[in-house]
Amino acid sequence: MRDPQEPVYMIGIAAQLTGLHPQTVRLYERLGLVAPQRVNKKNRLYCELDIERLLQIRRFTQEMGVNLAGVEVILGLLMQIEQMQAAIDHLASELETLRDQRPGG
Repeated sequence: MRDPQEPVYMIGIAAQLTGLHPQTVRLYERLGLVAPQRVNKKNRLYCELDIERLLQIRRFTQEMGVNLAGVEVILGLLMQIEQMQAAIDHLASELETLRDQRPGG
């Protein structure tokens, strides 16, 4: 299975996979909503996670009617939730380790 962060798709393929126009994909990059890898400082390469994010943006804008400023806020909040969940998981793991280290635990 391929690493979801491995950049493999050129912009035309990324646009085709997401049902977006390449110019729309470029706009999303300019706005910082997606950050593809650059090869030779010119060509953009998108990974699976970028494709998922583009599809998510498309759902927000086309299906839910959210404007791009709203999309930016939503994506920021989703990132914060992921970071908090990772911190909670880490703390839960540490707590489990501490419980296991107690005598009789």
